[in-house]
Amino acid sequence: MTGWLLIASIGLVTYAIRLSFILFLARTEMPPLLLKILRFVPIAVLSAIIFPQLFLPQGTINVSLANPRWIAGLLAALVAWRTRKIFLTIIVGMIALWTLQWLLPLLPV
Repeated sequence: MTGWLLIASIGLVTYAIRLSFILFLARTEMPPLLLKILRFVPIAVLSAIIFPQLFLPQGTINVSLANPRWIAGLLAALVAWRTRKIFLTIIVGMIALWTLQWLLPLLPV
């Protein structure tokens, strides 16, 4: 029972924090500079999540051809840039990753 109360409490606190920003900032006009800066938050957050997975697969920087993740990520970025279609980008990136993970161990070193 204590675990469920803890989970519910954490959920309520998280909800209250998010709701407070919506309630307090709904009537406030933000300065244009702040709005311009906030446009880059999603890009920064996604980069912080994605780039370590692509370039640090075992905890060290790996940009060699033996790392299929950054090659598949590069291909997915190219598809995203050219088509601007999220679903197609995900499909191409995953197929490229799976194919490279299957092919790379078969290639001679």
